[in-house]
Amino acid sequence: MEEQLAHQPLVPTKKRKLLVNLLPPWEAASIVRELRSGDYRVFYDVDEANRKVYVRAVRKKPRGKTTKEII
Repeated sequence: MEEQLAHQPLVPTKKRKLLVNLLPPWEAASIVRELRSGDYRVFYDVDEANRKVYVRAVRKKPRGKTTKEII
């Protein structure tokens, strides 16, 4: 997680994506993004002005479940 989010956390990759039209149950500074790490998903947002990444939740994503179902 630290390696993936330390540099350029806003750049989409195979493991990172922007979650469009998703309203999380937590407060977010900007649009929520998802980092995939094995069976786990890390949900985060970025405060560009202050150069901070906020990890909002880490959830296990079982096969057959959608991102919306695990949040």
